[in-house]
Amino acid sequence: MVKINGTECNVCGKSLAEYLKSENYDEKRVAVERNGEIVPKSKYGETFLEDGDTLEVVSFVGGG
Repeated sequence: MVKINGTECNVCGKSLAEYLKSENYDEKRVAVERNGEIVPKSKYGETFLEDGDTLEVVSFVGGG
């Protein structure tokens, strides 16, 4: 299981890019922290989620 924003999810084996797409996140408007370290956007496709990982996904919202 992977803990994402405090919720346990069964997404082991998926790439970070696959997870974000499945949850309708816009990769251009999010930042992801995995196990305490920021994941560069260029690594989303090659970062695979593993049992015990902890993710924090933060979406940016514009306004004015």
